[in-house]
Amino acid sequence: MNKVKDWKELTSLTQNKSLIVERVRLTESDIAIEGPFELPALAKLTIEDQVFVMAFIGSHGSIKEMEKIFGVSYPTIKGRLNKISEQLQLVDINPAPSKSEILEKLNRGEITALEAAEMLRNV
Repeated sequence: MNKVKDWKELTSLTQNKSLIVERVRLTESDIAIEGPFELPALAKLTIEDQVFVMAFIGSHGSIKEMEKIFGVSYPTIKGRLNKISEQLQLVDINPAPSKSEILEKLNRGEITALEAAEMLRNV
């Protein structure tokens, strides 16, 4: 059975209800790991949304290319991307520094005491 068919069958069986994986086996080394594992966020998307995300990645994020692939308009693609992004916890690429990071910057002289105080108010 191919992996796409397996995944569709699993999704059909679970009817998109949440599930926990309890055993993972590494196929090349035949090592098994047991314990409760949540599926990654992308795996929790519907099959249709997973295909959409794969197409988006395959098109290098080109909405124009996505319009051609799916035969729909720009607003439709944007709406679908927004719907999918609401289901995912997106990575914060500019996380606020922790208290210890702020104090380390102050200690190294990278920021002033006033800047550190302001940053600490926002933590």
